[in-house]
Amino acid sequence: MPVEFERGWKPGLLGWIVAEHGSSYAREWGFGSFFEAKVAEELGAWMKVYDPAADLMLHAHEDGVVLGAICLDGSGGSPGEARLRFFIMSERARGRGIGKRLLCEALQFAGSAGFAKVYLTTFAGLDAARALYEQAGFRLVSEAADRTWGRELVEKRFEWTPPARPSAG
Repeated sequence: MPVEFERGWKPGLLGWIVAEHGSSYAREWGFGSFFEAKVAEELGAWMKVYDPAADLMLHAHEDGVVLGAICLDGSGGSPGEARLRFFIMSERARGRGIGKRLLCEALQFAGSAGFAKVYLTTFAGLDAARALYEQAGFRLVSEAADRTWGRELVEKRFEWTPPARPSAG
């Protein structure tokens, strides 16, 4: 069965995103309940104000099983700016190009919604994710020691600007 991509909330998706973040980051980085609770809190708060005109929740499925998800928060930040958040892939989906497609579709949405900039925060050591972001046109703009993730890490901020549209004329 082919991979299907779907926009918007569906029952169980929020729980999947939180659980996948919790288990993946515990396994790969030793993160604990602080991190999982932070993801749950922030995702829940965002969904309460979700606006489909400015926000995007995009997920991939195969045989009814969620493979990955990405969110674009366009209604909670500075005007003209959106934040890429809650991007997570299951083990089963990694290396299949599904994450790349999720990211590309999120950026297409951002461009068509008129955002002048998209940013994301991540941390040092997520090399595969960084490569994916840089291939999509994100550029590292800052990095600093931070405890946002529940322990000391080097947080990195990446930004993307949509390609210039040709002027009508």
